[in-house]
Amino acid sequence: MIVNKVIIVEGKTDKKRLEKIIAEPVEIICTNGTLSSYKLEELYSEAGDAEVYIFVDEDSSGRKLRAQLRQEFPCARHLYTRKSYAEIARTPYDYLAKILRDAYIEIDEAVIL
Repeated sequence: MIVNKVIIVEGKTDKKRLEKIIAEPVEIICTNGTLSSYKLEELYSEAGDAEVYIFVDEDSSGRKLRAQLRQEFPCARHLYTRKSYAEIARTPYDYLAKILRDAYIEIDEAVIL
């Protein structure tokens, strides 16, 4: 299976939530909220030539991580949840579906019905 898209998220809960709704082969990589030099090497290796998306929480730690990732992956596409949801894990599936569709990522419509 060829994966052409990589989504970088903060935690396992975010990853599981996205895995449930995405309907195409996408690699979802967790940073666990931090970026060590080892973790950066791992991210570069896993991302390869794939299209990179950054989808982190809308809280202070998420914004800090997004700023770091923006420097490391300047061509990445940034996805945002609403500030009122704050976290990907708390974002309703229908709103996640909209965000992902807008980024041309296929979603499983059955999950949001």
